[in-house]
Amino acid sequence: MRLATFIPPGASEPLAGEIREAEAVSFDDGSTVLARLASADAPPADGPAWPLDEVTLLAPVPRPGAIYCIGLNYAAHAAETGATPPEQPIVFTKVPTAVAPPGGPVLCPVVVGRLDYEGELVVVIGPDRTLAGFAVADDVSARDLQAREPQWTRAKGAATFCPWGPWITTPDEVPDPEDLRLRTWVNGELRQDSTTADLIFGIDAVVAFLAETCTLEPGDLILTGTPSGVGMALDPPRFLASGDSVRIEIEALGVIEHRIV
Repeated sequence: MRLATFIPPGASEPLAGEIREAEAVSFDDGSTVLARLASADAPPADGPAWPLDEVTLLAPVPRPGAIYCIGLNYAAHAAETGATPPEQPIVFTKVPTAVAPPGGPVLCPVVVGRLDYEGELVVVIGPDRTLAGFAVADDVSARDLQAREPQWTRAKGAATFCPWGPWITTPDEVPDPEDLRLRTWVNGELRQDSTTADLIFGIDAVVAFLAETCTLEPGDLILTGTPSGVGMALDPPRFLASGDSVRIEIEALGVIEHRIV
């Protein structure tokens, strides 16, 4: 099952439903994706449907309660930054207003001069800390702020710095989330090409680590880290500029693509 939030053609208010092949099928009871994530036995979508290419996809959960992120969680990425692989997960958060639709746009604040991309696998939490599904995200990062500020809230949590989607794919359709190919392109140039098999801390380990101190609720997001190939690690570094296009694809989960403005 693929759960999505979308705006049908000619409408202004979003609906929630399922993506089936080339169609967006709405929930006939008007429920949200978040409500479905919190329910263990919700019925399938059975409402009006539209061709997928005629709807506007929004973030599947437009305002999650919490967005947790894991830093330096790919071995090759730790190596390219010169960092020692961490002995336990490095956790930071984004604020809910960082969420943006999978198609963006991503807004670069005037105080940021070194904007970077990070293609990431998203884990979506369900009831009782279960895994409700998986998605694709860009952990947009202001490297200049990140380098000079000990806390990363501004560098990682600015408005629109978390485009994600295009939908939530439920676990029954993802046999092994720790063996998925992840690729990122900037203006059509392949920059990241790896697999989630390079994760240092796997999904279960990350969820258990967070749950030691945090109450994980349905609809919460965990961005599990980025592989090698980020702009700051290139020689010379290559940062994003207005008009650039970032495309991130994860095998079995779909594609998000957004512009920088």
